[in-house]
Amino acid sequence: MKGLSKVAGTGGIRGRLNEPGGDRIERSPQAAQTGWDRVLIWFMRLTALLWLGKAVATWATILDVMPGAPRFEDMPVGRQTVVVYFSVIDAMAAVGLWLTSAWGGVVWLLAATSALTLAMLTPHLLPMSAPYLGVQASIVALYFVFSFLAAREIR
Repeated sequence: MKGLSKVAGTGGIRGRLNEPGGDRIERSPQAAQTGWDRVLIWFMRLTALLWLGKAVATWATILDVMPGAPRFEDMPVGRQTVVVYFSVIDAMAAVGLWLTSAWGGVVWLLAATSALTLAMLTPHLLPMSAPYLGVQASIVALYFVFSFLAAREIR
């Protein structure tokens, strides 16, 4: 009954829930966003749209609706495996980046670095042109730069 006596003297449950450190969890105060935080969020959302497009194109390859692409069933098993892997991980990365969550950045970095590694080490499994590799590597580098700048900014 100790809890009831505390609540009755402080304006009831509503007064206690609205206090800082109260029991309410759905409205936790967020830190104010700074300039580089906003840049990082917009960068992550734009990258999420790009990766969602990549995932849709990969699924179009699996479903044989991608114009000019070889039939999925006619591809070697190794190439099929890579296509299925990227169809799943690119979609997951796009969702995580859009939500600007920590796991989204991790999954996206896994997807991006595994694509770069596969394209450079086994180009027969994941053929990519040199300019496309450069664009993808520069997107990863920009993510690290924006993350560093956002973390260094004084709040």
